[in-house]
Amino acid sequence: MKSNGYPALGLALSLLATASTPLLAAEPGNELVRDTDVKFIPLNPARGDASPRSGALWGNIREDVPSGMLVTFADGFSSPPHIHNITYRAVVINGVAHNDDPEAANMWMGPGSFWTQPLGENHITAAKSADGKTPMIFLEILSGPYLVKPADQAFASDELPVNVDARNVVWLDAEDVQWVDGDDGAQMAFLWGSLEGNEKNGTFVKLPGGYKGSLSTDAPLMRAVTIQGTTQVTMSGETESDSLNPGSYFGSRGEASHTVACESDDDCILYMHTEGDYTLAAS
Repeated sequence: MKSNGYPALGLALSLLATASTPLLAAEPGNELVRDTDVKFIPLNPARGDASPRSGALWGNIREDVPSGMLVTFADGFSSPPHIHNITYRAVVINGVAHNDDPEAANMWMGPGSFWTQPLGENHITAAKSADGKTPMIFLEILSGPYLVKPADQAFASDELPVNVDARNVVWLDAEDVQWVDGDDGAQMAFLWGSLEGNEKNGTFVKLPGGYKGSLSTDAPLMRAVTIQGTTQVTMSGETESDSLNPGSYFGSRGEASHTVACESDDDCILYMHTEGDYTLAAS
């Protein structure tokens, strides 16, 4: 392997296992991690200050388990061409990001943009600051471990990449989809997965500024990451509320009804991972 910094990745992943933030669970089945509680470490120490930094929201990317993490980048970061052994999904939180074939022209995607990177496909990732904010993404895998390998080990899979700029997200409201109830302007967008039974799926939820309602589900698992705005949530069965900035996470297992509100003047956006469906209803 050439000296592109990847030999040190094993050490970084070992550290990441110890850097995971304990889940705060006042009630069985509830999980909550604030952005301020996430502990970041260099993802690739050999690259020094240019290395991305990662912090776990759930899971352990060294193991064969579902995992979600935040990744920050130095302004102007660009990776060498490389592949991964697994498929990952990502959402831009701050700054702008580019993820494509090494020869592709830069397509900078802003906050609220979504992409998938198939296993085995050669690509680069780049990031720049915007609006004075450090580039940050949310990254999710459904199984691990998450490994980085050199481009000459690329292989074909039956998956294709997806790049959806925030301006191209197709939003659906209560007239279009059963998962949203009420006429207060809340919307959702389907991103991936299946809507049948308790199958895994990913969606966006958009709450207009000042919105208040309930997010109810009986799914075996529901996870929500704040992508934009400040979301206030009172977890099912609890009385205290939490204000969750971008990069914060809450989730539950089994039947639950969470009170959610958008404290921002502008829209709040949540990335949802659910094993089944949910209902968003204005109050």
